[in-house]
Amino acid sequence: MSQLRPSRLIHVGNVVVDVVLNVHELPPKGGDVVASSSFITPGGGFNVMVAAVRQGLSAVYGGVLGIGPFGSLAATGMAEAGITVVSPQETSTDTGFVVCLIDASGERTFVTTPGAEATLTYRHLLAIGPTPADVVYISGYSLVYPTNRDAILQWLSGLSADVMVVFDPGPLIADIPDHGRSKLLNRANWITCNAREAHTFTGITDPENSAIQLARMASHQQVVVRDGSNGCVLVTPGERPRRISGFSVHAVDTNGAGDAHTGAFLAALMEGANPVYAARWANAAAALAVIHRGPATSPTRAEVASWIGHDTK
Repeated sequence: MSQLRPSRLIHVGNVVVDVVLNVHELPPKGGDVVASSSFITPGGGFNVMVAAVRQGLSAVYGGVLGIGPFGSLAATGMAEAGITVVSPQETSTDTGFVVCLIDASGERTFVTTPGAEATLTYRHLLAIGPTPADVVYISGYSLVYPTNRDAILQWLSGLSADVMVVFDPGPLIADIPDHGRSKLLNRANWITCNAREAHTFTGITDPENSAIQLARMASHQQVVVRDGSNGCVLVTPGERPRRISGFSVHAVDTNGAGDAHTGAFLAALMEGANPVYAARWANAAAALAVIHRGPATSPTRAEVASWIGHDTK
């Protein structure tokens, strides 16, 4: 008898390279600051996939890699993390990069330069072949680029209803055309975003009320709104919104915290956990991620289990 294939996280977003600069504070307009340290690392969609892999969920990158220093760095990073890359590298351009400024509070500020990851086509996506055992992750970053958006929306139309789809609108939600947002809201099984993004999406400041509004806008009415050290707000059909408590830690770098949360949440769901348990597990993973510097600092499943076991909250 044939063995069922393990579940996979299929990411059709953008893997880029992060150029990370640690600064005491952001410079004023026209000003200048000296970074205390810096490093270059794969980022963007890479962080969600690494988080999922460290939680025991296989990951597949369905986006496009470039040829050049950044593309090589991203390709090496995914190979070392055990992430499968479906499409061959794009030969005409390099992978894009993000300048990421991390201030003394751990807050991050981004400036993005697109590259090969913004050239996704329907042909690239046809090579993936999702099954009902998989979960497809779609980032709002992808929907900002016209070529990617057209390809993803066309591909999504032919995707089996049995395949779980997760939509993370990201900070550029206001730049996504209405028809793109509407299609994802109608198809996505889960919407996940942070409180700031939920505010941008709904116009509502309070995380619980913005989560309720997001659920009303989404066909499946399943929403997670991340709220930093306060945990997250979970909304599921027929239930009142639930605040899932977070964990108090000393954050040194919040870059990638949302990715760690999402990867851990999806890995727990795909293992059969109920949403409340998965959300608490994800809160712990995000808390462990922010106590280390770097965007791909998500913990392993064993580390989360050990930490939750010793937590007294």
